[in-house]
Amino acid sequence: MKKTRQGLVYSTETGKLCPGCGQPPKQCSCKKAQVVPNDGVVRISRQTKGRKGAGVSLISGVPLAEAELKVLAKNLKQKCGTGGTIKNGVIEIQGDHRELLRELLQQAGYTVKLAGG
Repeated sequence: MKKTRQGLVYSTETGKLCPGCGQPPKQCSCKKAQVVPNDGVVRISRQTKGRKGAGVSLISGVPLAEAELKVLAKNLKQKCGTGGTIKNGVIEIQGDHRELLRELLQQAGYTVKLAGG
């Protein structure tokens, strides 16, 4: 059987292309409107794995687009007085601030659950 190739995979002009829309990653139109599917519960957990013992609070399941998620993360970081980041739709807040984050997210109208041990 003969294999057929579909679409351009790599170009020296633009680099890698999105398989969904065929655009460069910065101009990708299929990722901008995506909202993470969830069950309606925002989960807050604590993780120290791979951080040399320093813990972070992870907030997952927030049903927001990326731009709104950044605004929420910025507000939460300011309220906790720490730094943090967003990775793959999960907000990471430095330190163990689960109880404070729980109160803040409940005030914002989310159903919150503490996950993990």
